[in-house]
Amino acid sequence: MFQIRVHGRGGQGVVTATEMLSVAAFEEGRHAQAFPSFGSERTGAPVVAFCRIDNKEIRLREPIMEPDALIIQDSTLLHQIDVFAGLKQDGYVLLNSHHSFETLGLGDILKGRKSERFSTLHATELGLKHIGRPIPNVPLIAGFAALSGMFKLESVIMAINEKFSGKVAEGNIAAATEAYTLVKEQMKEHANA
Repeated sequence: MFQIRVHGRGGQGVVTATEMLSVAAFEEGRHAQAFPSFGSERTGAPVVAFCRIDNKEIRLREPIMEPDALIIQDSTLLHQIDVFAGLKQDGYVLLNSHHSFETLGLGDILKGRKSERFSTLHATELGLKHIGRPIPNVPLIAGFAALSGMFKLESVIMAINEKFSGKVAEGNIAAATEAYTLVKEQMKEHANA
């Protein structure tokens, strides 16, 4: 079973991100489960949501304490809560930021880990550019598809089309496509370094 934890803030589409990850997995013939962790969240408050993916039925229902992957939608959470808690040694991390992990003071997180599984993406700007709103969720799930190889971009696009329509779907598809390409380019640069 592959487990993904998504950290963000209320209003950034954290819950929608996990739902779309589960739809993308379903499109590829896998079982998936997505659910949020809610308290008294409001716009701007820290929010966490979870997604599990497997080749067989998923019966587990508790929060993900040891994720295989983290998607961090808001870098201001880095020094507010321990978003990296429980991350598996060979885990993936996709962070919404212009800055590198080292620049953000997170070099210690990379020690003893596969650095090619860590990537940053300026997802909020991609949301503004293509959708007209600073919502990072769709670019991040496409970037995660590129980073992890868990989904094809086409499956992410199918999930977008299931959730949105018209110009909103078109803008999200453009944001997802650019995000996927950017992360793939980062991975090539990393491999050649």
